[in-house]
Amino acid sequence: MTPRHGPDVTPVGRRAVRGSLWLFLVNLVGKGSQMAVTLVLAAFLTEEGLGLVALAVALVNIGQVIQSMGVYDVVSRTGRDPRRMAGTLLVLSAGTGAVLAAGLVLAADGVAHALDAPSAAPLLRLAAVSLPFSAVAGVQMGLLHRDLDFRRRLLPDAGGAVLGAAVTIALAVAGAGPHSLVIGLLCTAVAQPVLGVVVGVRVRPAWDADAAAEAVRWIALVGPGALVAVLLINLDYLAIARVHGPEAVGVYSLAYRIAWVPYILVAVVIGGVVLPLCAKLVRDGEPLSEVVGRATAAVLAVTGGLYAVTAAVADRVVVFGARWSDAAVPLALLCLYGLGIGLLHVWYQVLKAAGHARRYLALEVTHLVLLVGGLLLATRHGVVAVAVVQVAAAWLLVPCTWWALARRGIGPPLPALARGGVGVVAAAGCCAAVSSSVGDVFGPPGSVVAALGEGVVLAVVCGVVVLVANREVVRR
Repeated sequence: MTPRHGPDVTPVGRRAVRGSLWLFLVNLVGKGSQMAVTLVLAAFLTEEGLGLVALAVALVNIGQVIQSMGVYDVVSRTGRDPRRMAGTLLVLSAGTGAVLAAGLVLAADGVAHALDAPSAAPLLRLAAVSLPFSAVAGVQMGLLHRDLDFRRRLLPDAGGAVLGAAVTIALAVAGAGPHSLVIGLLCTAVAQPVLGVVVGVRVRPAWDADAAAEAVRWIALVGPGALVAVLLINLDYLAIARVHGPEAVGVYSLAYRIAWVPYILVAVVIGGVVLPLCAKLVRDGEPLSEVVGRATAAVLAVTGGLYAVTAAVADRVVVFGARWSDAAVPLALLCLYGLGIGLLHVWYQVLKAAGHARRYLALEVTHLVLLVGGLLLATRHGVVAVAVVQVAAAWLLVPCTWWALARRGIGPPLPALARGGVGVVAAAGCCAAVSSSVGDVFGPPGSVVAALGEGVVLAVVCGVVVLVANREVVRR
């Protein structure tokens, strides 16, 4: 007898599982290439050089969100012809991107001087050119997300990232300095929409007044939340630059880039599937709680395990050079931050899919207020203090967001959430104990071989703990 419910046995559920695997592969290849870029840049750039790159990319990231606010959500949720909606969004998003690019090119000197980093101006101009291209790619990806068709996303998304990474690495090795990453970013942005057409995602510009009105209404709700979200992950760079300069940004940026990887590989993958899946279940009148519970358990088990290992080997960051030793403590702290925003990211997708965009926006604004207040008080004390502020702000929002879901009957069960938390704590404790006991056996912190050896041992230990603590999650 077939159960009445259960996303793991329905056609939609099977598509979601396949979509998760394909999206994981996309992120693994794409973010793996970015990690390779991080390693190369850490070896070839100074702290100031990496800091300048981080500032330019942070500002362009904000522009990318402004030009594409709510695109994925609108295409996934609309009851209209999705192609017609996508064509209208293409006009809106790419047009906004072109305006933003022109504005950043003209204002680059003033913005760079305001951040006390005048050398970032040429990097910002070059990076800004990428905005209209990334806007087109965003609309293409929105169509693929609606259909849970992440397989076709592999070539444009991961392929474009690999191309950009190859260009960046080649230029960095050749001595191009900070320009290497920005040129690679531009190559990625141009390649993605072209490769999207290659895999058959062709979006023709169109204009439908009703579709535009629907899009604007939705963007008015979720767009500010998206903008707040990108400020939450870039405001710390801007604050550090203003108070301590590009060198401190470089140290913090390396820690942040490493801590960002588990979040991207797991939480973003799960969230990318949860939004269209929950939107589909809402349209079909199906319950969401089981999907939310499983997604939450997966984030805790997998992301928590990865962060436990990363935090335990944080002192090994000096494999990139002794000059990066100050990144070790921020890296360990940002692992805890990454786990918190991983949970928030998945839960926010559920709120949006269930039609509670106003609640999502209120939570994001609350997070931003907490972060800004903390940065105003703590930034002058250095990058460690900034990392502490990020951790505190994120984890203050976790119980608030859980309560917002629970009140609407779509939250993960509290006992299951507690079991997942205990598993993370156990994994972190075991990794810390093993690292303190056998870390010196593998060799000095600056040894690449020693870092790999310790990482493998801790990964095995953590994997065993996670499997034991989350047997039901793994089975499902």
